[in-house]
Amino acid sequence: MRILYSHRIQSRDGQSVHVEELIHAFRAAGHEVMVVGPGVYQKSEFGGESSLVATIRRFLPGFAQELAELAYNLPATLRLWRACRGFRPDFIYERYNLYFLAGSLLARWFKLPLFMEVNSPLADERAKFGGLKLRRLARAVENFSWRSATRALPVTQVLGDIMIGCGVPADRIRVVANGIVLDRFPPRLPHGDGQAPIVLGFVGFVRDWHGLDMVIAALAEDADSQNVSLAIVGDGPVRAQLEDQARTLGIAHRVRFSGLVPQDQVAGRVLEFDIALQPGVTPYASPLKIFDYMAAGCAIVAPDQPNIREILTHDHTALLFDPAAPDQRWTAIQRLIRDAALRRRLGTAARAELVYRDYTWSGNASRIVGWAGELVTA
Repeated sequence: MRILYSHRIQSRDGQSVHVEELIHAFRAAGHEVMVVGPGVYQKSEFGGESSLVATIRRFLPGFAQELAELAYNLPATLRLWRACRGFRPDFIYERYNLYFLAGSLLARWFKLPLFMEVNSPLADERAKFGGLKLRRLARAVENFSWRSATRALPVTQVLGDIMIGCGVPADRIRVVANGIVLDRFPPRLPHGDGQAPIVLGFVGFVRDWHGLDMVIAALAEDADSQNVSLAIVGDGPVRAQLEDQARTLGIAHRVRFSGLVPQDQVAGRVLEFDIALQPGVTPYASPLKIFDYMAAGCAIVAPDQPNIREILTHDHTALLFDPAAPDQRWTAIQRLIRDAALRRRLGTAARAELVYRDYTWSGNASRIVGWAGELVTA
């Protein structure tokens, strides 16, 4: 198939991993993909944003930034129109972004199926955490974009239900969770038994709501965890604060910060973990790290909430704790520290579940193309 992939990503971070892995999976399956996105995306480094975007955010007031996002639709729609005319795609695949209307407009113009990947309810998210100014306009544009999709592809059913509540017909929704490239994760070798050091691990951009500060505090307070260390692979706004905390508590030698690593090196780092942590997560997300943990055969500790239960099952593929009772997180970790057989059982079951449910980028690409084929041939 000929797939026109539209996005408005301007920085390289977790969302860019999703974009690039899925595009690669489409191409590896023999499909032709044309990508249309901001030119600054190609110039930005992993973990950062372009200098142009940073400058705009520094000098423009919030409402003007949002109007600039809307204005971006003019050049974006023109580029996408040219691509549709020249490339003649079978369908448009777009990664949803707030105020981004190019795919919705061009799909209607050319009467093409529009597959819209949705990773979060950005109007609400930015209203709560990002200082959104034009809230009514943002929600109206978001609802229009979602309802324009021939197939809406939320990453969790929780998010799908939010979209249904905003007027998206349920029969248009297909949940597509995040995934991994399984070949990067060889079968796990036994380690962490007996007196061997036990490694707790976390991968991702480090934010305050992840709760890693509480993990570090518990690690310092627990006298029975002297044989345990914590590896944090990634960067983020609270990294320096966590490093200061570890030094203050006298356990800096047991808390290792690796910083950002290329995506193709993440698997090697995760395979070093005995216990993998998803300390906190938004209620609608499909965390990339969980699929890395499952593929690596790690024993996982994660919050017991609906979006996580779509992926993991307590005491079968993970230990889940009540997010309203953070002390349960460390209780679950302690249980795994003391029980190597439980770690092996959970890790083996998690990898088997990932393989059975095909949580891979290639599997996602195959499912999306299959749904597109039903529309194209109808």
